[in-house]
Amino acid sequence: MNAHAEPQERPSAHVVREADWGRAVELISGAREVALVCHVAPDGDALGSMLGLGLALRRAGKQVVASFGDRRFAVPRLLGFLPGQDLLVEPGAYPSEPELMISFDAPTVDRLGLLAPNAGKARELIVVDHHTSNTGFGSVQLVDDSAASTSMLVEQLMTRLGYEIDHDIAVGLYTGLVTDTGSFRHSSTTPAVHRMAARLVACGLRTDEIARELWDRSPFAYLKVLGAALSRVRLDQEAAGGLGMVWTYVPRADRAAHCLPYDECEGMIDVVRRTDECDVAVVLKEDDDGAWQVSTRSKGKVDVGRACTALGGGGHVRAAGFTSHASPEETVARFRELLEPQA
Repeated sequence: MNAHAEPQERPSAHVVREADWGRAVELISGAREVALVCHVAPDGDALGSMLGLGLALRRAGKQVVASFGDRRFAVPRLLGFLPGQDLLVEPGAYPSEPELMISFDAPTVDRLGLLAPNAGKARELIVVDHHTSNTGFGSVQLVDDSAASTSMLVEQLMTRLGYEIDHDIAVGLYTGLVTDTGSFRHSSTTPAVHRMAARLVACGLRTDEIARELWDRSPFAYLKVLGAALSRVRLDQEAAGGLGMVWTYVPRADRAAHCLPYDECEGMIDVVRRTDECDVAVVLKEDDDGAWQVSTRSKGKVDVGRACTALGGGGHVRAAGFTSHASPEETVARFRELLEPQA
């Protein structure tokens, strides 16, 4: 075996057909107005991909509007540094029947929240996504689950459109790349990922500043709420056929006591998942509406994406999530029943 050969990609459930690339380029090139949307409670890949392409489209002379369908519409504080936020409008101001709509990082139409009905009425809907659990909605699917991030597909789309990537666009795409690869720590980090990172860094990025914004900042209240969550953490070593599961939960009362916004809790799963004694980690976070948003992670021996999809959510083999309206104990019990070691 050639020591310098690139690793073989795992088989993909979704691969973009050349006809779909061509149709997407045709639709975008011929459009005067483009409406962009990403999934609710946007992360770095969803928002960075959307704003990155939005800036490129505006530079190409398109009229661009972008949004996400949260009832409480606000950009997460951690992503406040992303350029292009002047493109954003609240869901109520979004076109009701877009001529051309493009969604980012959403595996199902339900993940568009309040803007799901708009997607249903769009004349054309291009779906850009990399989740294995993607349901195939939309009129054009740019879906490839072998891509480490949705931003990788956005870069390919921009290349096919003949759009150049400037500094501000690169910030968005790089943010998507590093968040979904865990700053290049996850197994999805391939040579192609590093090559894309090199292209983006060459646009003049200050990667240290981006990393600081994403991972090295938090209000003091976060430490208090994290401490409470860790005080109730539980280890179930019999779960997943003996591979083990660690889990905890963050009630909204904890956040309210310290005036901590919901989106500030996103990084807690990365603390809990470090536990040596288990393969699976789970953090349940109660949102402002009283629903539990469940984040799950696997070290690779358990497919948490399959379990989350069965519970109405979705994601990847090693990182997935779902929403529950049951108690934390009942929710974890239902999730536990679905955990199986990978063959």
